[in-house]
Amino acid sequence: MQGNVACAEGALAAGCSFFGGYPITPSTEIAEHMALKLPKAGGVFLQMEDEIGSIAAVIGASWTGARAMTATSGPGFSLMMENIGFAAMTETPCVIVNVQRGGPSTGQPTMSGQADMLQCRFGSHGDYSIIALSPESVQEMYELSVMAFNLADRFRVPVFLMADEIIGHLRERIEIPDSVQRVERRPLNQGDLPFHPGEDLVPGFPRFGSGFKVHVTGLTHDERGYPCTTNPKVHEELVKRLVEKVESKRHEIADYRVTNPDAERVFVTYGSPSRSVEQVIHDNPGEEIGHLRFRVVWPFPEDALREFKDAKAFFVPEQNLGQIAREIERHTSVPVIRLPRFGGSLHTPEELTSALGAFK
Repeated sequence: MQGNVACAEGALAAGCSFFGGYPITPSTEIAEHMALKLPKAGGVFLQMEDEIGSIAAVIGASWTGARAMTATSGPGFSLMMENIGFAAMTETPCVIVNVQRGGPSTGQPTMSGQADMLQCRFGSHGDYSIIALSPESVQEMYELSVMAFNLADRFRVPVFLMADEIIGHLRERIEIPDSVQRVERRPLNQGDLPFHPGEDLVPGFPRFGSGFKVHVTGLTHDERGYPCTTNPKVHEELVKRLVEKVESKRHEIADYRVTNPDAERVFVTYGSPSRSVEQVIHDNPGEEIGHLRFRVVWPFPEDALREFKDAKAFFVPEQNLGQIAREIERHTSVPVIRLPRFGGSLHTPEELTSALGAFK
């Protein structure tokens, strides 16, 4: 199965019932597959006039109770940023798939990249927190699509599946389970205010049409949902909660894989560069080469770095100029060696082996 098709199949298995999107290379196969399969499953596929309309439609569908998603790439992702901030402010659960390509601007539509990793975290204005997943295989395109919907509904946040062109267009054999776990949104209890947080800082969800009188606005609002834009205390409490409901559970959300934790030289990866590192380890069985692979990149799981207590260097191959390497440098005193690659091609195992040998 192709990676993009596996993403769509994972979304269908997770109960996605609305897709609003606009075709863009290299993510178009997701929309094509959803257009074919979603109506047969009782859902709605809607091609919008552009990516701004796409994310707006997804937000609206989510408030009717639908599990809603869209898929795009760099230029479309940029167009979505204002409404992504609106989704964060209104606590709208939704899934945004970004099959990354070379940028900036229209860049390299058919080539791979990973240069949207900081944009997904900080691209919209203001303070907020999100969750971002990064698959390294066709199997994980399926699995992490399911996970994305569960995290979105649990935390009432936009969740990003940050794939790349290599994984999106890769074809591999995968295993599809008979069923997948589904984490439902917690409904709003009668008598509760629509934006009053629970113990986990996440409010219950008042689905449109279910009898609740709820006002949804991107303005600073109180627990009733009513605009309250000039009260510093209300704004501070709201924004802090939007951040803390995710950041306070960062260790629970964290998902990573550790190989050879006693190694002194450690690769740190996410997405397709992970595959080159796995080949390096396979080709050098007598050497102790560590590998830390993130499946969840945001919130950043800094504790994972401490799994390698003897590490003397972290090597970070990315298809950008070092976006996540900067985050790693914030959380460790161990030297971080950036191995940037852009232009659309992937690091070769030989290049990574040479980088290891150059470190003394």
